[in-house]
Amino acid sequence: MFTVAQLTSDVEEHTALYVEAFNAGDVDAVNAMYTDEAVAVWEPGFPLTGQARIDSVREFLANGPKMTAVPQQSYVTGDTALLIVDWTIDTKDENGAPERLSGVGVDVLRKGTDGNWRYAIDDPYGEK
Repeated sequence: MFTVAQLTSDVEEHTALYVEAFNAGDVDAVNAMYTDEAVAVWEPGFPLTGQARIDSVREFLANGPKMTAVPQQSYVTGDTALLIVDWTIDTKDENGAPERLSGVGVDVLRKGTDGNWRYAIDDPYGEK
């Protein structure tokens, strides 16, 4: 099980820990990896924040999706990082049929006062 101690001060490790929590279906762990005011754009043109973002994670993980993600580029300046990530998610569509989602994510992370990185902006379809 994920614990807050598994948050990381290593921006390169953040994606791997996120994938681990995601694949475990650990809603609390996934949500702990975002800042309180984070924006997620899981559907292009429809950003989510606050409780709507949190609820969306819970709903999506309920279907047991499995993710792979590989950071391709990482840029850090002070307490801000930009990650470019290739990802795939195997899940089920609204009819229960297998579905593979994929994209190139553009993620902005912020380092908190605890020294750990969290998503401030999560845009998995950043290339569009």
